[in-house]
Amino acid sequence: MKSPSSLAFLSLVACSRLVSAAFDLSSVKRVTNLPNAPNRFIVEVDSTADIPSKRDSASIHERVYESIRARDISFGVDKEFDAEGLFVGAALTLSNPEDANALETSPGIIAIRPVKTFSRPQPVKVHVVTGPDDSEIPPDVESTHILTGVDKLHAQGITGEGIKIGILDTGIDYTHPALGAGFGPGHKVIGGFDLVGDAYNGTNTPVPDPDPLDQCAGHGTHVAGIIGADPNANPFNISGVAFSSSLSAYRVFGCVGTVTDDVLVDALIMGFKDGQDILTLSLGGADGWTESSSAVVASRIASAGRIVTIAAGNDGASGSWYTSSPGNGIDVISVASLDNTVIPLQTATVQGAEHDPIPYFSLFPIPVTEPLPIFATSNDTTVVDDACNPLPDDTPDLSGFLVVVRRGTCTFVQKLTNIAAKGGNLTFIYDNGGGFAAIDVGDFNATLIQAADGEFLVSQFAAGVPITVTFPQEGGFIQFPDAAGGLISSFTSYGPSNDFFFKPAIAAPGGNILSTLPVPLGLYGIESGTSMATPFMAGSSALLLSVKGKSQEVTSTARTLFETTAQTISSSHTDGDPLQTVTQQGGGLVNVFNALHTTTLVSPGEFILNDTAHFNGRQTFTVKNTGQSEKTYTVRHVPAGTAVTMQPGTIFPAVGPVPLTTAAASISFSSTSFTLAPGASKSVTATFTLPSSDESTFPVYSGFIHVVSGSEDLHVTYVGLGASLKNAQVLDDTDVFFGEKIPAVIDAAGDFQTGPTNYTFDAATGDFPVLLWRQAFGTPIFRVDLVDANINFDPTISSRQVDADTNAHITFPRVRVGGSFARVPIVGSILEIDFLTRNNEDPNDNGFNTVAFDTPTFANGTTIPNGSYRYLIRSLKVTGDPTKEEDFESWLSPIVGVFA
Repeated sequence: MKSPSSLAFLSLVACSRLVSAAFDLSSVKRVTNLPNAPNRFIVEVDSTADIPSKRDSASIHERVYESIRARDISFGVDKEFDAEGLFVGAALTLSNPEDANALETSPGIIAIRPVKTFSRPQPVKVHVVTGPDDSEIPPDVESTHILTGVDKLHAQGITGEGIKIGILDTGIDYTHPALGAGFGPGHKVIGGFDLVGDAYNGTNTPVPDPDPLDQCAGHGTHVAGIIGADPNANPFNISGVAFSSSLSAYRVFGCVGTVTDDVLVDALIMGFKDGQDILTLSLGGADGWTESSSAVVASRIASAGRIVTIAAGNDGASGSWYTSSPGNGIDVISVASLDNTVIPLQTATVQGAEHDPIPYFSLFPIPVTEPLPIFATSNDTTVVDDACNPLPDDTPDLSGFLVVVRRGTCTFVQKLTNIAAKGGNLTFIYDNGGGFAAIDVGDFNATLIQAADGEFLVSQFAAGVPITVTFPQEGGFIQFPDAAGGLISSFTSYGPSNDFFFKPAIAAPGGNILSTLPVPLGLYGIESGTSMATPFMAGSSALLLSVKGKSQEVTSTARTLFETTAQTISSSHTDGDPLQTVTQQGGGLVNVFNALHTTTLVSPGEFILNDTAHFNGRQTFTVKNTGQSEKTYTVRHVPAGTAVTMQPGTIFPAVGPVPLTTAAASISFSSTSFTLAPGASKSVTATFTLPSSDESTFPVYSGFIHVVSGSEDLHVTYVGLGASLKNAQVLDDTDVFFGEKIPAVIDAAGDFQTGPTNYTFDAATGDFPVLLWRQAFGTPIFRVDLVDANINFDPTISSRQVDADTNAHITFPRVRVGGSFARVPIVGSILEIDFLTRNNEDPNDNGFNTVAFDTPTFANGTTIPNGSYRYLIRSLKVTGDPTKEEDFESWLSPIVGVFA
């Protein structure tokens, strides 16, 4: 067994490797890369407000617009939202983004939020099925159903009948035979709407239509199959979790590109008004906060009596504090992924030498019926660049061979291109280690095999043994054991949110999931992601509602019921290793059978202990016996691994897999054993004591309070932080990523500005400054202002050529409505972003923020007078008070000369 300390050491070594090499500054594009749509905001309106109007018959929206215009604010209306009691408001584009401040004090407006942009769903692994039907496929390949008790419910005839599920995704190919082969009443896909159109990419204008058919993206069709695939209409006999439920597709993505928050809000409201019992969203992006408009609306829908399941995100490699929105919605069910225990694969047979069948990554057999001799591109099984260069001139025509090549150094496509140049049209790529997964080979006919199998084939070829390989067209299908099966998928994003909400809530199978694809894209495929776990949770919720009913009492307690009856998951298959941190597994793996059949209820399902500055260490839960006989209960504590979320001695997060230690909270209980009569309940108080740990690593401790009676084992899940969030440094002031300290201004030559520099703001020559910075942690408020070059101010972060002449300070005289801060004595405002996520440790994926100041204008559109200035950055610490200067980190740029 590896000790917890050694586990932590190995992971931290990996972390340091990730950030040790400086990113090439020349690769930084001179553009603005912020996650918000420029100048666009979603305003929420108090529908009961008494707003005067020139017309008594004016709607609430018209009254608000009149009031805004009366304040000299110029805007355009992109969308209107009118769901009384849920969300009333509009998406607006402001001519002057600084007018957002004035909007907040306009009569009737109760909130204003920026329009955020979310990337389209990207499964971690994708394997498209090709080839004919396989008559030898076993009748039940639903290992995921066995893991979660769904198989038992199906055996009882519980299949989700009468439940309506709305899917917000890329649309559905409802022509698929396993998805009803039709659209509208009487079909499996009964309705929906295309809110965007094929050509929508997140930056252009949506072109809605009533038909949500998708045959160009495919993600939503895979999601739909996990929920609703008909077991009697597909060659694999796979069944959706709730295959008798009715589906509706709300298409929010075009064939390519992203989606903006206002489209998601529109789709959520549409699904709510259409009477969907469950809404599921396998989408989102790193956000870190619970404040996006789509997260807020999704949460309200959940609290209004519907169930909303949303993907937790696939950013596990990025470490903690990197949660996804809209999955950050407070009352939604954020879903983590568990790796399937098996991977459905085909096998090839070796003839001419004794060897077991060789598993290869394909759901259907390769359509080759004749035995093929093999040709190895290298006899050396340790070669690192096999076929990375053109093959030798004496290479034979490879068209009649199965080519065997080793993985390594160059891309698969490059290897296969060189092989194809010699006629090769079918290739086995053998792994260079212990890996075995689907790979991207472009348009080539190739697949991965295990290292040992490849080494055997090469050794036989080198020895001149005349072996051949055949591809059985029947009988070659196997359920290949997944070494990581039954564990939380490494790609699952880690919580908690920056405002310390419990994310993710629960896990469901999402790794190596077989489901439907659009007919033109292959009919069936294996994909991995929290995108796959989320519809599984939606289907599980449908089974619950079909038995317990759709009352708000059922829907409002569904997440608690699923959490408390879930199965806790270890961090590895090694005996003695701790349970996986709650920040990645939530309450554990859903067990739907237990949720529907438990005769004990425990609530609440989760305790949020907060950080040390706001520690809430005394918690109470209630146990109720809903059975027909007396029960005796015992209460015990089982800690999970404590997540070391920050690298020791640095301001950087520990990347995934996040290191775990066995340091744990201790708990004393008011009762550890008690007996309840039928219908009786009892409250138990748990008092927590924090573990001793290094606060600088921001350790997140977590675990489970088990309540056991006979075979029933329920639990309450808890999470807390052994440090103060306010002590987390929010601005990166190191030289780790670029070899020079940041923040920085990038000059026209693409270099970091080190002294006073004048700019002409000539777009043709690129003579304008670009501000570059990294958020080491999320921030509630980020602001850039233009100040006088000779300002007397001591920033918290030192920068080049800034003279601290005095100890004068900038003050914050008032709090702006909406929780932000007031203007300070400045020349003019340049930029403000509220609730900004931290940057990723991978420089190529949200690694840094840039703002291109390509025009000499303030945020309000007015021209900056020629002169000398500095940029003032301010970033508020998490839990900081926006009225207190000491709660901000700040930086002053070198002198920027405006000579336009």
